[in-house]
Amino acid sequence: MSRHNPPVMRTAKNWIGLVGAAIPVLICGGFLLYFNKVRGAFGGLIDGQLGPTMFGIGAFGLLFLALFLVKLWKVAGAPPAAGPGARADAAVDAARSDFDADAAFKRYMARRDAAPPGDRPLTFGRKQD
Repeated sequence: MSRHNPPVMRTAKNWIGLVGAAIPVLICGGFLLYFNKVRGAFGGLIDGQLGPTMFGIGAFGLLFLALFLVKLWKVAGAPPAAGPGARADAAVDAARSDFDADAAFKRYMARRDAAPPGDRPLTFGRKQD
């Protein structure tokens, strides 16, 4: 099974998030244009009713625009520095030694079998005498 390259996935995620943040901005802008045309079609007769609606939609549009600009700033900015996962991997690689688990297990089994029966550690399972 092929794995995706993490920077490619990060880039795709950023672009999808950017498009997702642009959708509410475009919807609010579309509503503002629509209500402006409706207001013009009625010749200003319903300005009192549409004014607060357009003001509210404009306020939400500005909030969504601010979120969109923050996401755009993150996409256009420098790539993120190495996170805690990369630092942890580097620490594990630095701490890695020449320890051989198989050899340690063989030494343990040899010492265990060489010990007299009274000195053996207690074991679970079948009794071994």
